[in-house]
Parts: sequence; structure tokens; C-alpha cells
Amino acid sequence: MKYSATAAAVVLTITLTSPALLRAEDAIETAGVAVGVTAGNMWFLPIKALVVGIGALSGALSYVATGGNAELTQQIWRDTTEGPYLITPEVAHKAIGKRPELTDNK
Repeated sequence: MKYSATAAAVVLTITLTSPALLRAEDAIETAGVAVGVTAGNMWFLPIKALVVGIGALSGALSYVATGGNAELTQQIWRDTTEGPYLITPEVAHKAIGKRPELTDNK
């Protein structure tokens, strides 16, 4: 009985400090980022498509309404058609900013 408790403590210590556990944490973090990015893109992509469509139409209408002001039309088109077109992990990290708890300190 005494040996089984010692053996269990050794196995538990090895398991908790093993590199496999660190890889598992990375896998969990990667999966979390993937789920978040996918969920964000479910909303972002249709909204971005709508914004681009409305921007194209409003740019064309501004050209007509202003009597041919091409500079205004191009500015409207540029503002509404700029990327990003997809939320990526890099875009998400850029939006969050620098957060010490999210940096890789391993």
C-alpha cells in the first residue's frame, strides 16, 4: 500500500510536469482561437459583404448627387472596400493590443 501511494505520487508529478501537458495547453489555446475566429467570421463576413455593397452603391450615387465629384466617390469606395475581409488570429491579436497575460512566456 505504501508503494502504490508513492508510485501514484511519482506518476502524478511526472504527468503534471511533462512536455505533453504543455503541448495539450497549446492545442487547447489553438482550438479556442479557432472557435473564436470562426464564430467572429460567421457575423463579420455577411456584414462586410453588405458594407461593401452599400459602399459601392453610395459611392456611385455620390458621383451623381455631387455632379461628378470623382474624388469623393473614390474616397467612399476606398473606405468601404478596404480589408480585412476575414478575421484571422493576427487580426484578432492586433485588435486586442498588447496584453501581458496573452504573450508567450514559455
